[in-house]
Amino acid sequence: METHTEVLLVTANVGSLFDNVGEIQNEWLQELYKTIRTYQPQFIGLHFQEVGGKEYMINMGHAEEFFWSIESSEELKDFDRRCIYVDNQFQAEERFTALGSMYFIHKSLKNIRQYDFSVKDFKAVPGLDKYVGSLDGVATVEKEKFPKNFWPDFKWSRKGFMRTRWIIHDRGLDLVNIHLFHDASNLIACNSSPSIYSANRKNALRHVINRISDNCHTPMPFFLFGDFNFRLDTLNLVQHLSTSAEVQTVKDSSNEVQKIICEEKADRQVLLLIEDKLFAYLYQAVFREDNGKALLKYDKEVTAFHDVVREEEIQFPPSYPYSEEYTKPTQYMNTRCPAWCDRILMSHSAQQFIHSGADGERSVIYDTVGPNVCMGDHKPVFLFFALKTNEH
Repeated sequence: METHTEVLLVTANVGSLFDNVGEIQNEWLQELYKTIRTYQPQFIGLHFQEVGGKEYMINMGHAEEFFWSIESSEELKDFDRRCIYVDNQFQAEERFTALGSMYFIHKSLKNIRQYDFSVKDFKAVPGLDKYVGSLDGVATVEKEKFPKNFWPDFKWSRKGFMRTRWIIHDRGLDLVNIHLFHDASNLIACNSSPSIYSANRKNALRHVINRISDNCHTPMPFFLFGDFNFRLDTLNLVQHLSTSAEVQTVKDSSNEVQKIICEEKADRQVLLLIEDKLFAYLYQAVFREDNGKALLKYDKEVTAFHDVVREEEIQFPPSYPYSEEYTKPTQYMNTRCPAWCDRILMSHSAQQFIHSGADGERSVIYDTVGPNVCMGDHKPVFLFFALKTNEH
């Protein structure tokens, strides 16, 4: 007998929630709960990156309160099994990823088991499995920080991935929380196409896909959701945005480019100003109009992986970097070129079974949480679908 399990997957880079504690966190939570009420899923996977924010040594206590407020919320009271993994062990620099994953199973969902990586078998899910700390030795999660020698020219940071594995009825799934490398400098990102940063992300993502597809554990359909830090092809985008402009580069005494200035030829108005950590474009609305659709052709980083992953059609504006000012929930900060950093990718096999016999308009929804509310610098991204399974 075919059955449907309604699944909600959410990814959120929550760093700015902890760097501005209290200001936006409550609204953020309300928007998450609204999404849960709207879709009424039976299984929820929440993947968080940058837990604790930049000042994680100070803010990690706030992070625990944040997770507790989700756990104890009214919206989740009918989810009688919870699996929570928070890597907050910042003292262990060799291992610390600042990733947090929370999974909630509704009381109506009977047939679900979770994988134990140590014994390589699936087990029943107890009422509450909660691990906050280093996560070393926790058998139901696999965690890896990207090795330092991967990118010797760049500062080593808290980037990595974390995997859990499930069987819902007869469907096996890997759910992978991932955080890839960011663009450290807008000027360096403009130097080449693809950029040097894009090449780093490509290596890291290939590493993750190879790791979760190796034969150490039988490969399964997978969902990769997190902050991929994918950026638009900056060099070609800047050329496109400045076709009617005069471009000047300002260099310092050692011949290093300090800034790029694009001025309108007609009235000398500055159209675009780029510095290391500044990307100020006069007509910012282009990133929001029609959900930024005209710029999707510059979103190229995922195409290198089409052999192994798929993505639902993007119909929301770039998820980063939004203003952290409470009164400007749909405006971008002028720090980076807006981009679709936060994504939910899936293996071809996973996409097949979320679409198999898709019926009704609610079958698959891919969108942002809190589009009109200040959610910090990243808008969370969610995927809702009905998982088709066979009841035994």
